Amino acid sequence: MKRTKKNKPVEASTGKGVKNKVAAANAEIVLEAPAPTVSSSIQSGTWTIFKRVNKDLPEPPKEIKPHPHGVELGVLIQMLKDSSARTLRSMLCQDFSRVGGGAANQICNLAKLNPKANPTRIAHQESEALFKAINETKLMRPPTDCLSPIGEDQIVAGLKKEITADFYTAVTRAPTVYRGNPFQIEAGVAYAKPGENQDLNAEEPVRLMRFANRVPLLHMGGACAINKAVGGVDWKRYGLSQPRGSLPIGPMVVMVHMASVWVPFTSESKEAIAHYQEIIREMTFALQECGRQLSVFLSKRRRLEEMARKKDYIAMYIPHLALGLKDILDLNDKQEKGIISNLNKMLERTHLEQ
Repeated sequence: MKRTKKNKPVEASTGKGVKNKVAAANAEIVLEAPAPTVSSSIQSGTWTIFKRVNKDLPEPPKEIKPHPHGVELGVLIQMLKDSSARTLRSMLCQDFSRVGGGAANQICNLAKLNPKANPTRIAHQESEALFKAINETKLMRPPTDCLSPIGEDQIVAGLKKEITADFYTAVTRAPTVYRGNPFQIEAGVAYAKPGENQDLNAEEPVRLMRFANRVPLLHMGGACAINKAVGGVDWKRYGLSQPRGSLPIGPMVVMVHMASVWVPFTSESKEAIAHYQEIIREMTFALQECGRQLSVFLSKRRRLEEMARKKDYIAMYIPHLALGLKDILDLNDKQEKGIISNLNKMLERTHLEQ
């Protein structure tokens, strides 16, 4: 693999908080694009280095045609007019992905249209019937080689490198479509034990990291679909406190990544993802799966803590119990110590079995 080095001097204001923002941005870049090593220096000349997680470059995405599920009626009508295919059947096969000959015939039959009809002469009313038939026909999901997801293992590896925590998990959803454009949602969670990570306060909202096609989104969080999806999940079910409609409270980092051939940003600044229901739904499903895994971890930890508390409570009375047995059975000091040792071993064995 050829190694490339890129130096880019940037002039910017270095007021209060700038260093922390630059460091946070670089940390997020390395987390979601694990191939590069990023270094930065602000005024002082001291370089901050964010090392790569691994050396494997992602596979380059491939170009595909739109998937019929999610294509809007107006787009479908325009595609019919612009098609170079001679028949409606061939148009469905050539201009869409995941549509074979059998599926094209099924769509035409449901729409009560002739498969050999000229697509450029399909009337508006017939287009509506075709649009309805497409959405009623079961088709394969869009191919994944047009997308560049990070992957669950890579997300966990990036979180472990940048976030000190005792629980990590990640979920990569299957690809789906909106407006004919394939997209894939990934989510990751890092949860720290309260008080162990100074950067994650148990009394403050979780730290949210937003990404689109591996690029961190640093501004306009309130206008982003990711914030809406995270706030819309009922995190109380998973053991976290949460004000109504807001981010959950706790020492946790939540990251959400959207990979798509066309990310619907709210503006030209490309800092927030638009609120499409299909996208928010996929984000919600990914976050709920992370939440379920987090809930299992927190429940297990609470159970172990309760068992440890009971064990310590019982261990506190073992010397008194041995002393009572010594007085009742008229035992010597050596036998008393043996009783204490045996009871401690029994308690430890019982604790391990549970």
